[in-house]
Amino acid sequence: MTDFTDLVAVVTGGASGIGLATAKLLASRGARVACLDLKPEGVEAPLVGVGADVSDDESVRAAIAAVVERFGRIDVVVNNAGIGAQGDVTANPDDEWHRVLDVNVLGMVRVSRAALPHLRESPSAAIVNTCSIAAWAGLPQRALYSASKGAVHALTLAMAADHVREGIRVNAVAPGTADTPWVGRLLDSAPDPAAERAALEARQPHGRLVSADEVAGAVAYLASPLSGSTAGTVLAVDGGMHGLRLRPTT
Repeated sequence: MTDFTDLVAVVTGGASGIGLATAKLLASRGARVACLDLKPEGVEAPLVGVGADVSDDESVRAAIAAVVERFGRIDVVVNNAGIGAQGDVTANPDDEWHRVLDVNVLGMVRVSRAALPHLRESPSAAIVNTCSIAAWAGLPQRALYSASKGAVHALTLAMAADHVREGIRVNAVAPGTADTPWVGRLLDSAPDPAAERAALEARQPHGRLVSADEVAGAVAYLASPLSGSTAGTVLAVDGGMHGLRLRPTT
């Protein structure tokens, strides 16, 4: 497919995991892609790595300016950068709540805010936010993370309402537990990594972790000019966890 030909995409957290898979897919379909990341050095051509810290507004604005200087435009923003957190509501001090919300929610605000003037000039403008199954399913030991992704869900709908008449479509993907470096580190820290992986796989109706490439495919669908009537949608990529209620296996 070549539906992104001549379009410029910005992917935050684009140096690894879901972000990198998304960047590669968009590039394969014709986009010129800038990967904004704290550590962009490993990004390989045709992707372009740009250093950015989404928790710092000056850094974000400088990165967006660098993308526009290089490519002359921005058509697609994928707000994927984020960090995790574990524990119930008592587990994390205020500073950690502020840090996670600052990256996972305000990070999307900063990037979108800086990119909006350029998106308004695009005939095919789209923003896709990375949400999570945690936004609508009560998961144990994920209070802070879930709160941040619940905010992303609400933010996505509000942004979609604000900008759809400007020709900017805003949507989100909500992955289940994905096979990413962050989840890998989480599994490695478990007392029994193999048992923890098996439990996470069993929690999803299709019986396995979601792949980064599968999430990337959903992002590409939402960002594509071919999806011009899709706005204000939060698309589950979770093996059916959101909507299915299967009987236990015997």
